[in-house]
Amino acid sequence: MTGETADTLEARAADWLQKRRYWKDWSPEDQTALDSWLEESPHHAVAYWRLAGGLERTERLAALRDHRRTRASLFSALWPALPKLVAALATVALLGGATFIAFQQTKSHSGPQLYSTGLGGHQIITLADGSQIELNTETALTADIGPDHRHVKLERGEAFFDIVHDAKRPFIVEADGQRITDLGTQFLARRESGRLEVDLVEGKARVDITGKNAKSALLLPGDRAIATTTDLAVTKRTAKKLDAQLGWRRGVIVFDNVTLAEAAAELNRYNQQKIVVVGASAGQLNVNATLPINNVGLFVRSAKTLFDLKIENRGNEILISR
Repeated sequence: MTGETADTLEARAADWLQKRRYWKDWSPEDQTALDSWLEESPHHAVAYWRLAGGLERTERLAALRDHRRTRASLFSALWPALPKLVAALATVALLGGATFIAFQQTKSHSGPQLYSTGLGGHQIITLADGSQIELNTETALTADIGPDHRHVKLERGEAFFDIVHDAKRPFIVEADGQRITDLGTQFLARRESGRLEVDLVEGKARVDITGKNAKSALLLPGDRAIATTTDLAVTKRTAKKLDAQLGWRRGVIVFDNVTLAEAAAELNRYNQQKIVVVGASAGQLNVNATLPINNVGLFVRSAKTLFDLKIENRGNEILISR
């Protein structure tokens, strides 16, 4: 610690966060001052990013609640005029229908499209049906959206799916013998080492193992399915755990009661410079923090200070040990 008490440090971090998020005249000089303060000590950075992670979660919950209220209010306001609105839209559809259908068919018949990201990459794509897919680091998938089908093949990596439901065209995601079928859904899918992990955020989805070991499970919000070529297991996850899993969408990794070895492995997914934790005693140390995805140096300095560890820089590798 740098002579600051925990309360003083948290208050200072909260002051910086408040200024950074809400000052309209935040300047490059202010950003430089914040960066300097973060670099002074790993304690500063850990306190700041922990508060930032908590604020992100609070703001998203508030935004979701306000969105639902606004949608309900808008529906109530439009209800008396709905018959006239439907009639007007029907007229427009008759006049412009041919153009609209041709446009849809052109997009629908464009054929399978490949999307991919490199190391540390992050991409959001919007499909022809309005569904969105958010790709994490080193992810590749092929999307085929047609007039009578919607099919995605997850080749590798991790992606968040926000699907526009269409009962006539089920949205299907396949990954090496496993299949996810949308039932009006937001979900996270991660494919690695012959297995598929699915975390359901909203709606419903069905996960299937195809072939001779066929199995099926219906997922509800908070469910996690782990599917291999021979087995399918479903467990329940807390909202906190799920939120931590989705931290990459905000540019951070949330380490929630994980080991130092697990934290290093997760950070290595995003960066060219790899962290190697040497020895079981160092690897089993407990980590709770919210840190930027692309700041290997901050992670290493924080581990060194908090756990009194040794650091050895070998170019593309950084060794951490007792």
